Amino acid sequence: MQLTRRDAAAALAALGSGGAVALGARQWQRDSEDPEEADLASDGAVRDAMVAVAEVVYPSEVEGIGEFVEGFLAGRLDREGHGDGLRRAVANLDELGRAWYDDPVAELPPADRDALLRETGADGVDEAPDGSTAERIRYYVVNDLLLALYASPTGGELVGIENPQGHPGGLESYQRGPNG
Repeated sequence: MQLTRRDAAAALAALGSGGAVALGARQWQRDSEDPEEADLASDGAVRDAMVAVAEVVYPSEVEGIGEFVEGFLAGRLDREGHGDGLRRAVANLDELGRAWYDDPVAELPPADRDALLRETGADGVDEAPDGSTAERIRYYVVNDLLLALYASPTGGELVGIENPQGHPGGLESYQRGPNG
């Protein structure tokens, strides 16, 4: 199942994020824009980490992950408050990756990325934007990626949601039954 930038824009639109317009305009930067914010990952590091995590949390039949995640992040990183929370959560995840596996999450093999997420506790905690490290990784990294996937038409179709919220299916979809 191929994800596209159009899916990313549709997911952002479904969330009511104005960042859908920014899809083609964002320049991914490798260095933090503000040296005072040493605990924040750069936009480039966030992109790399989110693509790497998506490769292990998305179902194996999903393709086009890099382009899709990059498109979705264009709107999420620009969102006041959310962008810094996401940057901080990725910085924490990379810090744990370096401490436990000697590399940031984006440079780890898929099996180690999966193990890292489980070892942080992000797979079993409730999400909380102001909570523990595991709760923030769950909220900003894992949940954002899953939200992006399942709010998109292609990702929604993967789990049987024909018309995710915000995506009309046309008159025909409303006239036939759920199995038709």
